[in-house]
Amino acid sequence: MYAVVKIKNQQYRVEADHLLQVPLLDSEVGATVTFDDVLLFADGDEIRVGSPLVPGCSVAAEILRHGRSRKIIVFKKKRRKNYRRKKGHRQGFTEIRITGIDA
Repeated sequence: MYAVVKIKNQQYRVEADHLLQVPLLDSEVGATVTFDDVLLFADGDEIRVGSPLVPGCSVAAEILRHGRSRKIIVFKKKRRKNYRRKKGHRQGFTEIRITGIDA
């Protein structure tokens, strides 16, 4: 059994007891969150596709930790013009464990 769920405008294929790193969520560590934006639900041979969402489906998850990913370097250059800019950032994430898919 799996589902395709939309979390913060990104789509993820999730199963029970699956670990994910999603964009930063505004909840405490150890809290349980529910995602209602289920786009597809599959259980064996039965596949339900939403238009745009599957009614009555939700995905429950537990927040494990918050963190920051690797540094991304943004470098701009124009040749022969003495123009160079170097910037970077670290994107925040939340690690979650899918506890169940309710159909």
